[in-house]
Amino acid sequence: MTTPFPFTAVVGQDDLRLALLLNAVSPAVGGVLVRGEKGTAKSTAVRALSALLPEVPVVPGCRFSCDPSAPDPGCPDGPHESGGGTARPARMVELPVGASEDRLVGALDIERALAEGVKAFEPGLLADAHRGILYVDEVNLLHDHLVDLLLDAAAMGSSHVEREGVSVRHAARFLLVGTMNPEEGELRPQLLDRFGLTVEVAASREPDQRVEVVRRRLAHDDDPAAFAARWADEEAAVRARITAARELLPQVRLGDGALRQIAATCAAFEVDGMRADIVMARTATALAAWAGRTEVLAEDVRQAALLALPHRRRRNPFDAPGLDEDKLDETLERFSGEDEGDDDPGPDGPGGGGGGGQPPSEGPGGGDTGARPEAGEDGEPQPSGAGAGEQSAVRAAEPFRTKVLSVPGLGEGAAGRRSRARTEHGRTTGARRPRGALTKLHLAATVRAAAPHQRARGRSGPGLVVRRDDLRQATREGREGNLVLFVVDASGSMAARQRMSAVKGAVLSLLLDAYQRRDKVGLVTFRGSGADVALPPTSSVDAAAARLESLPTGGRTPLAAGLLKAHEVLRVERLRDPARRPLVVVVTDGRATGGPEPVALAGRAARLFAAGGVASVVVDCEAGPVRLGLAGRLAGDLGGTAVTLDELRADSIAGLVKDVQGNRRAA
Repeated sequence: MTTPFPFTAVVGQDDLRLALLLNAVSPAVGGVLVRGEKGTAKSTAVRALSALLPEVPVVPGCRFSCDPSAPDPGCPDGPHESGGGTARPARMVELPVGASEDRLVGALDIERALAEGVKAFEPGLLADAHRGILYVDEVNLLHDHLVDLLLDAAAMGSSHVEREGVSVRHAARFLLVGTMNPEEGELRPQLLDRFGLTVEVAASREPDQRVEVVRRRLAHDDDPAAFAARWADEEAAVRARITAARELLPQVRLGDGALRQIAATCAAFEVDGMRADIVMARTATALAAWAGRTEVLAEDVRQAALLALPHRRRRNPFDAPGLDEDKLDETLERFSGEDEGDDDPGPDGPGGGGGGGQPPSEGPGGGDTGARPEAGEDGEPQPSGAGAGEQSAVRAAEPFRTKVLSVPGLGEGAAGRRSRARTEHGRTTGARRPRGALTKLHLAATVRAAAPHQRARGRSGPGLVVRRDDLRQATREGREGNLVLFVVDASGSMAARQRMSAVKGAVLSLLLDAYQRRDKVGLVTFRGSGADVALPPTSSVDAAAARLESLPTGGRTPLAAGLLKAHEVLRVERLRDPARRPLVVVVTDGRATGGPEPVALAGRAARLFAAGGVASVVVDCEAGPVRLGLAGRLAGDLGGTAVTLDELRADSIAGLVKDVQGNRRAA
């Protein structure tokens, strides 16, 4: 067994260590989400925490870690007699990103359940994590169906397994800790809200601190046991402090003044629902207990807000988490007294018409602040012609809800919400023999397969004699996520008519749609003399939005180069992720300039996509009273369809929702 890195030996990362320790003192706080760049000790600190937790009393032989003083009456291994019990170390269970549903919630022996009518249940990771820590590294990459199961367990404190009329329930209360790199994609809002606290971590820029990090890491790697022994006293001291804080916690008083500050702060920052208030109250109480006090002070409320609110005030995935500390201090100061009746927040308090709480779009880069004025404030004529020079980047117009663009046919890619696919979840469409382990039983097909053989198998009782060969796997149809590759024209012809703000707004809207549908996204831009991969395929729509925001314009229109670059990106990505089907979105006015025969070359490049059966759509950005229809011609070469910026809007009355198959009629 490997010796973990000591928790007290972690250099810096004060917020991360405090958030983990507060959850150790009061698991009711609700867990921690750790966001930050790679290599910042996120996983090291989380794994080290389990060694500091007090031992857990359990019923001997119970696979579900029942508390002997209050055993679960519905435990599958029960009933248990109260009293007695043994102690074991607290567990930290890791949930792999690629885990199956059965591995998470447990599995029933379907064959025995049908033939014998018994609940032969093999516990999963949720049972192992009960009364311990459930740790998910790269939690933002967790599949949707596992996220749904986690949400259910976190909300109810129990796990339910239902298989064709056979039901098993067991307790599943755990400390949920997740780590993630935001560059690889964001979390669904529902799961984000389930984490009590969040912290942002980054590597120190202080040379002395970085030297100490390297020195300790090398010392641990050379001799883990000796390094751990050097920190044993510090570890024991923290462990004793956690135990003392747990004992003190029930005596901590959360006064009316502190409660008013908590409520006023949540109202001022316009967080959704009441979970934030409850988490802040529990966190402030844990902070007081950790400090050895029995009274919650304003400083506890302030620290609780900094840990519990940043991830709850986001309105879309492009809002950076964070909190305006000046505004926080102002709110706490205003509600600092318990008897200040004149400052009762009421409906017109900090979150109401007084203007105390602004929407999260305030501040740098938020919402549409300045977007439309910047797009149209330059009244001077823009440089025209193919040789126009580079112009500074403009900000995107306000995003809107887009129509659904989907890939035709039936795929087998990663679970998502865009295109039809064969998946493990969804509506049942048929049955087949299982390939490997049986995961979703098709009961009717299994009974039909077993029925003709009952006499030969000597059936004499009411049970059905079922063999392995009789079992049938249900085939299901759901939705998959796709690779949405944006090919954006950033040439002078787009900027000359001051359309880039609207174009960026449209692409930003499609990126929001891709985020909601769990797609991967990539960004290719073309302008001047060639094309660039501004963003290789990634799950981070935040990164794509940032690259889009800083995109300059100007120069000629090398349309063929952009299409060829996109074709190369798809070729490489197909080798990495062959099951994920692509959707190419070309954003252009259809013009092609530069080099010999640019239009013909662009047509030949476009036909490569049609020959490969790649689904595509052209967002036609042509403006003005006279339209050349070049984008429509490009869509025909691609084998896709063209939509205008207006038709892209979900609330547009310009026609029915268009399938990207478009002009690709049955030949």
